[in-house]
Amino acid sequence: MLEAFKLQLVNHGFEPQEIEQVCQSAQLIELPTRHILLHQGEVAQEIHFLLEGICHSAYLTDKGKEFSKEFYWENDWIIGFESLIKQQASPYLLESLTSCCLVSLPIATLRKWREEKHSVYLKLIETQLMHKENKERFMLLYSPEERYEIFCTNFPDLLQRLNDYQIAAYLGITPISLSRIKKRATR
Repeated sequence: MLEAFKLQLVNHGFEPQEIEQVCQSAQLIELPTRHILLHQGEVAQEIHFLLEGICHSAYLTDKGKEFSKEFYWENDWIIGFESLIKQQASPYLLESLTSCCLVSLPIATLRKWREEKHSVYLKLIETQLMHKENKERFMLLYSPEERYEIFCTNFPDLLQRLNDYQIAAYLGITPISLSRIKKRATR
């Protein structure tokens, strides 16, 4: 599994010496379905790279509501920047939705790299910024119908791995809206 991780680092533009530095701190972990990696209100001690499986982060309110922050699947980085930069408690919960295989890196190592303005840290920041920018564009420029169509085109395998409630959360719509969109699409 670490070989798959190294290959992904190469694909993200990491140099051989950077890959070795990352792998020296890395720990491979396997998690069952519905395992909480980080409770809302805890300070993160690790960042993760998802090799297999699906994870989900969500904001939980005092009134019992849940708001999806993000879904993560194969080859995604999971980094809580508030915990990393400000050493603050996480404002969201992070859990596995399926059994998962992840590479875990201590956040203390990342903090050290941040202080040194290390190239690994800069590459991680760039990767996350591009992801956030793409997600923002996805949410702002496309209608719910277009977002569903893009999701189906780009992630057909996730249609079988996520339920309609989760897909709706990813798209930023209600499950009822998703049901209507799906009905219109089959006409």
